[in-house]
Amino acid sequence: MSSLEAKRHTLAHLLAAAVKDLYEKDGRQVLLTLGPAIDTGFYYDIDFGAEKISEDDLPKIEAKMRELLPNWKEFSRREVPLDEAYGTFSSVGGINQYKGELIKEISQRGEPITLYTCGGFTDLCRGGHAEHPSEEIAPDSFKLDRIAGAYWRGDEKNPMLTRIYGLAFDTKEELDAYLAQREEAKKRDHRVLGKQLDLFTFSDLVGSGMPLFTPRGATVRSEIINYSRELNRELGFGEVHTPNVNKAELFKISGHYDQYKEDMLSVRSQYVEDEMFLKPMNCPQHTQIYASQPRSYRDLPLRYADFATLYRDERPGELSGLTRLRAFAQDDGHIFCREDQVRDELLKVLGVIKKALATYRIDYWIRLSLRDPNKKEKYLGTDADWERSQEELKSVLEESGVPHRPVEGEAAFYGPKLDIMAVDALGREWQISTIQVDRVQPARFELEYAADDGSKQRPVMIHRALVGSPDRFLGILIEHYAGAFPLWLAPVQVAVLPVSEKQIGYAEKVLAQLKEVGIRAELRADDSLGKRIREVKTEKIPTTLVVGDKEAEAGTVSVENNRNGDKVTLPLDDFIEPTLERINERANN
Repeated sequence: MSSLEAKRHTLAHLLAAAVKDLYEKDGRQVLLTLGPAIDTGFYYDIDFGAEKISEDDLPKIEAKMRELLPNWKEFSRREVPLDEAYGTFSSVGGINQYKGELIKEISQRGEPITLYTCGGFTDLCRGGHAEHPSEEIAPDSFKLDRIAGAYWRGDEKNPMLTRIYGLAFDTKEELDAYLAQREEAKKRDHRVLGKQLDLFTFSDLVGSGMPLFTPRGATVRSEIINYSRELNRELGFGEVHTPNVNKAELFKISGHYDQYKEDMLSVRSQYVEDEMFLKPMNCPQHTQIYASQPRSYRDLPLRYADFATLYRDERPGELSGLTRLRAFAQDDGHIFCREDQVRDELLKVLGVIKKALATYRIDYWIRLSLRDPNKKEKYLGTDADWERSQEELKSVLEESGVPHRPVEGEAAFYGPKLDIMAVDALGREWQISTIQVDRVQPARFELEYAADDGSKQRPVMIHRALVGSPDRFLGILIEHYAGAFPLWLAPVQVAVLPVSEKQIGYAEKVLAQLKEVGIRAELRADDSLGKRIREVKTEKIPTTLVVGDKEAEAGTVSVENNRNGDKVTLPLDDFIEPTLERINERANN
C-alpha cells in the first residue's frame, strides 16, 4: 500500500471516529460498516438509523476530524478470537449487524480477525495505515466532499446506508489543484456542452444509454469515423458489414456466452426458437468471414474493419453520457495472420494509433494487460499460447518506446492486450482503444490456412481499435477541447455575418462559395451584429467572416479566428485556399 493510500485509509477511520463522537449520544447508535481508500480519497458507509444528515453537516464532521487528529499518534494491532470480536462491536442495542457479518465471513475463511486502535477508536480492519497519523497527515490536506446513498454490499435488497466521501492528498496544494481541476471539469462536462452546442440528446422513449446525434453531432462523429477509415486504408484493411443480431451458438463457440452473457442483450423472434443476442462485439462474426472460403498462406494477413453498432446491457447507474453507453459503434478491426507476421502487424497498428492521437492532440500511455497467473481458470487457452502472446506484446512495446506499465488481471479472457490510455487536457485518463493477441478464437472456430508446404496451420487473430468507440471518443474530445473543436472537426467551421441587411446578397454569395468547396458554413443575419458575434463565439465556431459595404465592394471578407483572436481582411479566395489546406491536413489550429 502506498503512503498516500495509507493516509486515505487512516482518514476513513478518522471520519468514522468523528461521526461516532458527534452522533452517538443520548442513547443513539451509529452503525459503522466499511471505509476504504479510493482514487481521490476515502469514504465510509454508515447506518445512522433514524438520524438524517446532509451535506450541511460535513463541515461539522470535518472540524471534528481535525480536532481528533492530534491525538492519533499510532495504531496498535490485535488479533482477537471470534467472541471478543463480536463483543467489541456490541452495545445495549445489540451487535452491529454489519460488522458481525464481516467477522463471520473472516472467521469462515480461516483468516485472523484483526482490530486496529488509534486515538481511542477501534475498528475491524486488515491494516494499511499511516504509522503516525498526527505527524504524517497535514490537517489541511483533506476535505469531506459529499454524501450519497449506498446499499450494504452493493445489493439493493440490503439496507440503504449513508456514504460520506472525502478527498485526501499529501499536501494542501495538491488538494487545491485537484479541486481546481474538478471545477474545470464541470465546465467541460460533455453532457452539458453537448446540449449547449446541439450535438446529441437522449430520450426516455428511446432508452437510456442510446444516444441520438443531431446533424451537428453526427458531423463530428462522421469526421472521427472518416479519419479512422483513412487510417484503416493505410494499414490495408477492407471494411466489412455484419448483422446486429446473432444466434447464441456463435457466442458459445467464441466463449463469450459463458464469459459475457450477463452483459448481452437478448432478442426474441416471433418465428424461430433460436436463442439470439444483439452483438456486443464483432470478432466472432469476422471469424465467419474468414471461414467462408479456403485460405492460403499467400492470402495472409487478412484485415477486416467494421463500424457496426454494438450493444451491451450496462447497469443504469453506470451509464454516463457518451462515455458509457448501451449502444455504440467501434472503429473495430481484426487481423488474421501467420505466426511470422504478428510482430509487424502489431507495430503497424501501434504506429497508426500514435499518428491518430497526435492528430487529436492527446497524450497517452499503454497498459500491458496480462492474465492473473493465480487465476488461470478465468482464461481460455493454453499456458504456452498465453506466454507467447504476452512476450510478443512486451517485445513490441519495448521496440516502440511508448510509455507503458504491466497490470496483471486485466487481460481479455482469450488473450493479453495493450490498452491505450489517453490523457486529456485536464490530465484525466481514459481507456480508448486496445490491441489484443488471440490464439483462442481461431482454435475454437477451427480456422485454418494452407501453409507453403501444404500443411494446415492455425492463423493468429489480432483484435484492434484505433480510437475505440467514435461515440465515446466524441464525449472525451468534447471535454478535451472544452467544446472548441479544431477546424477540421468543428460541425460548423465558418459563420458568415453581414453587417446589415444591405450585405445579405453578398454574404449569400460568400456562403455559396464556401459550401461549394466543402467548407461547413452558416449564414447568420438575424439580430444585431454584436449579438450574432457573441452567439458564434458561444457556439465555439472556429472562424467568423464579417462582410460590410467595403467588403462587398472589394470582394473581400473580414476574418476573425475565434481560437486565437487574429483578425485580417483579405480576398475571399485568399481565405478559402489556406482554410481548405488546414482542414485537409487536419491542422490543430
